[in-house]
Amino acid sequence: MRTGPINCPPEKCDLEEASCTGVTKTSCRMAPAMRATLVFVVLLLASPVNAAACPPLLDLKLPTLTEDAASLCRYQGKVLLVVNTASQCGYTPQYEGLEKLYRRYKDRGLVVIGFPSNDFGGQEPGSNKEIAKFCEVNYGVSFPMFAKSAVAKGTINPFYQRLAQASNSRPSWNFHKYLVDRKGEKVLAYESAVTPGDREFVIDIERLLAQP
Repeated sequence: MRTGPINCPPEKCDLEEASCTGVTKTSCRMAPAMRATLVFVVLLLASPVNAAACPPLLDLKLPTLTEDAASLCRYQGKVLLVVNTASQCGYTPQYEGLEKLYRRYKDRGLVVIGFPSNDFGGQEPGSNKEIAKFCEVNYGVSFPMFAKSAVAKGTINPFYQRLAQASNSRPSWNFHKYLVDRKGEKVLAYESAVTPGDREFVIDIERLLAQP
């Protein structure tokens, strides 16, 4: 039979337990504090603060078609297909192909982003609400759509300013396309006549999706 002092582990400390010696009140009080500190450190390491910083290209907040401000940083780590759209253009049926691309590749990391613009031929005269209805009713668009803005003339959307600078290419008509890699560093540009189903275009999308 053991007759010596009984050392209680800190988690079983009882400040009033007479049979436990070698465990002071101070050490009993320290145990919960140490556990709390450990939990804090674990949470800190897992917090977004330690996540990869948003690429400068995407470090913007812009209004959506519903006029809520949305950060482009939410798309970091994705391959982006950015298109300036219009509802009354000969290229407007490309909405259908864009939606197909989005549904086909979104689980692999592709995000199609539409930016309606009235810059070319006055072919997007409607309000944001009217544009949203047109896209849903006619093409079942489910990919993100931002508010109507200028992409080539006047007060240009700041995202489009950055895209043009990164690619050395500006839209010259509706449905011009930019592909942005997952790191938000490389930007490829495509003219309006390049359809969403174009073989070489799709190959470029798949190549970017395969990159880390």
